[in-house]
Amino acid sequence: MWIPTELFWAYLVAITLLTLTPGVDTLLVMRNAGRGGLRDGCVTSVGICSGLFIHATLSALGISVLLVETAWAFTMLKWAGACYLVWLGLSSLRQAIKRSPGQGAAEPSLAAASALMKPASAAVAFREGLLSNVLNPKTALFYMALLPQFIDPAGNAFQQSLFLAAVHFVLAMAWQCALAALVVKSRRLGVGQGVKRTLNALTGGFFVAMGAKLATQ
Repeated sequence: MWIPTELFWAYLVAITLLTLTPGVDTLLVMRNAGRGGLRDGCVTSVGICSGLFIHATLSALGISVLLVETAWAFTMLKWAGACYLVWLGLSSLRQAIKRSPGQGAAEPSLAAASALMKPASAAVAFREGLLSNVLNPKTALFYMALLPQFIDPAGNAFQQSLFLAAVHFVLAMAWQCALAALVVKSRRLGVGQGVKRTLNALTGGFFVAMGAKLATQ
């Protein structure tokens, strides 16, 4: 199972850079943290990172290769991911245009804003994160292409794949939960509802655009 030291450090550098690169997962965690607080953001991150083990398992078993080489299966996965991104985007846009009760007279106080905040259940947050990751064909392609480069062929490929996914899990969880905490901190500092609506609009537009781009690729 043990991975040669030079391969492990090379993987650690590569996966750290990937983790820090903003993308759909990052925005989803930040959106949900703004929606329901630190718990919402962190549970979303758990869902996202749990999907890494699914991709690692499929990669180790060779299913990812089969999926990519089978045009109709890859197309179905691509469309499922695109539709899910568009759905997430429309949900964010709906939040952006929804007017809070009593809006228009004055900006609600922090206590009132917190009362209006309706965090999703843990199951919903986890599902959103998991589906965002699992239905992303780019993640499947990345794991199929990246993981074999850092696996010792003399060892157990399946165990090594899960170990590398676990390393990615820890890094991604730390980074995404830190971002969720930053979002919550900014909310406590009194970020206005107008700013929140703007962020929801930008996030929603990004999700819709990414879904459309994925569908047309």
